[in-house]
Amino acid sequence: MDQPNAPDSWDQDYDGATDNKQAMNDVSDALGGLNVNAMPFVPGQNVFAREFVPNFGPTPDTPNGEPQKMEEDAPDDWAEKADSNSSSQAPDDSGGGEKVEKMEHLEVVSKEEIMDDDSSSQTGSTASATRAAKAKKKVKVESTNSKPKDHLNIVFIGHVDAGKSTIGGHIMYLTGMVEKRTLEKYEREAKEKNRESWYLSWALDTNLDERDKGKTVEVGRAYFETESKHFTILDAPGHKSFVPNMIKGASQADVAVLVISARRGEFETGFERGGQTREHAMLVKTAGVKHLIVVVNKMDDPTVEWDESRYEEIKEKLTPYLKKCGFNPKQDIFYLPVSGLTGVNLKDTPKDICPWYSGVSLIQYLENLAPVGRMTEGPVRMPVVNRYRDMGTIVLGKIESGTISKGQVLTMMPNKFSVEVMQLWSDEEDAEQCFPGANVKLKLKNVEEEDVSGGFVLCSPDNLCHTGRLFDAQVVILEHKSIICAGYSAVMHIHTCAEEVSIKTLRCTVDKRTGEKSKQPPRFIKQDQIAIVRLEVPGGLICLETFKDFPQMGRFTLRDEGKTIGIGKVLKVIA
Repeated sequence: MDQPNAPDSWDQDYDGATDNKQAMNDVSDALGGLNVNAMPFVPGQNVFAREFVPNFGPTPDTPNGEPQKMEEDAPDDWAEKADSNSSSQAPDDSGGGEKVEKMEHLEVVSKEEIMDDDSSSQTGSTASATRAAKAKKKVKVESTNSKPKDHLNIVFIGHVDAGKSTIGGHIMYLTGMVEKRTLEKYEREAKEKNRESWYLSWALDTNLDERDKGKTVEVGRAYFETESKHFTILDAPGHKSFVPNMIKGASQADVAVLVISARRGEFETGFERGGQTREHAMLVKTAGVKHLIVVVNKMDDPTVEWDESRYEEIKEKLTPYLKKCGFNPKQDIFYLPVSGLTGVNLKDTPKDICPWYSGVSLIQYLENLAPVGRMTEGPVRMPVVNRYRDMGTIVLGKIESGTISKGQVLTMMPNKFSVEVMQLWSDEEDAEQCFPGANVKLKLKNVEEEDVSGGFVLCSPDNLCHTGRLFDAQVVILEHKSIICAGYSAVMHIHTCAEEVSIKTLRCTVDKRTGEKSKQPPRFIKQDQIAIVRLEVPGGLICLETFKDFPQMGRFTLRDEGKTIGIGKVLKVIA
């Protein structure tokens, strides 16, 4: 569209200028105010100097064209460092010997980066902002890597509808990992499906099928942080049909939170024979979890109303069984009453609601837990939990031993594939290096997705994990109606691997009290007996270690017909 004031050619006059000669004189006068004797710009000399802005002629604030000092533009901490460390001077163009602070010792931005910025098409102010952003980012990364937070993996276990996902989702909200706006969206969507009380669990149950049915199927993953620790939440399914998934979650945990429903009738259903409370407690102990936090949930229910007697009743019934599982009631178990829906005793302990409880909240207790011993200097061991394809082969798992870095070459067992770590994520955040205890995601080179399965193990090339299809193990039969003889088959869950095994021979029985072994091999074993047996894996080689050398990869669970029938530990791998 033609503009009425636009000239037909650039040789013609603009509105407001009498002729071309006058316009050229205006430009000449403006350029005449430039200071052609100014000191040349040296990249990296002063990263806090004001960016260059063209100024036609001197101003009252800048006599003789001298640049102003901009100490107030620098951040406080950088200014303090500059005052204390800089001592060199650079002469200015006026000959006054003005001090110019050099920040070469900080090296927050390299000279190459500044040269790249200056050679780009950015303006002076944009380039300065880019340099400042890079400097802040580098300082932040250095401070983060200098003191990594202790990592703790928490698995939430318990019977169906005890409130595991709701508690996990509320913790994420209280620690700022889920925004209020997101929760409000979940609440609206839950109301549309007549599931108003489920909206908090949707922070962990991201699958549409899980949200519709209100049941966790896969192990949900999330994380939150406190001042001193980084926590990974593993939300295990409670339904008995998904116990194999729960075992995979328990194998990655350092601490277990056993969620109990205080509602009248619900605790009894979960704790009586056939409920998942008993089985889950036994399984996490078998998986190597040493510390158990018993959260008595739904204390705000109308059938309970924060009744202390109900809390004590649950405590008295549960403690003897947990002691039988191997937990020390005085050192390994901690009880506390909570309300997952309202958040009472999750982060704060309001005395007006539960005056009889004088302990700390759940988050406070987790933060005060002693750090878990890790095998940082050991060989790399990372059992694979899951894998998928996303612009390459991605594997997930927990680092049990050793340190994994970008570009590192590892060996995938039992197939002995040599793979290279292309990318590394810890709780969905990019990382250069990850340590034992971290739940990580790796992008691997030189291996296809179909060549990797759950139960495979990433190892150091110079220290491979053991593989075998025949091994001796000590087994405890927990619950089985009939006798067990040679030839009996069951499903074995060892670290993240699930394989069918059969008993090849019965070696001997072990006395519970004295630990003495029988001299003759038994013809059969039955419930509550301990025996040493030779197990065979018909499906082929699996990765495993002896319990003595590597406990996390040497303990296992035996399941048959949807029930846990026994637990055991590997004594010897037969070559």
